Amino acid sequence: MGKKIPESVLVLIHSPSLEVLLLERADHSGFWQSVTGSRDSYEEPLSQTAARELAEETGIVISPISSSSIIDWNFQQVYEIYPHWRHRYPEGITENVEHVFSVCVDRTTPITLAPREHTRYQWLPWSAAAELCFSDSNASAIRALPERFRA
Repeated sequence: MGKKIPESVLVLIHSPSLEVLLLERADHSGFWQSVTGSRDSYEEPLSQTAARELAEETGIVISPISSSSIIDWNFQQVYEIYPHWRHRYPEGITENVEHVFSVCVDRTTPITLAPREHTRYQWLPWSAAAELCFSDSNASAIRALPERFRA
């Protein structure tokens, strides 16, 4: 029985021109996504979860004095956990609450992938990125980018 908390963050990384950084999962070739990750504890603030996952998965560290900042969309999505990943959660847990965040960075920002999590990355126009995502909730959030952030 897993111990993963069924509350997570989705962090969209985009450029000022709304190109989106997608990461390919190491455990599922061809599965492209944004940064995701669960809270370490229920006490961990969601913004801290977002910053931690961003740094762990891409090497992008956002500090309080940075010109870039992680933006909390104050939006959450509930989705069914894929059956092949349910073993990570306590018994009987079938849904996850995902909180959406984003960060705008220049495309020249160095990316350092966590090799156990991701094998490749690519920058794509937001519409192409949404089409490539395997997760409906990830694709939906990417499709909302143009309304939230005009280039």
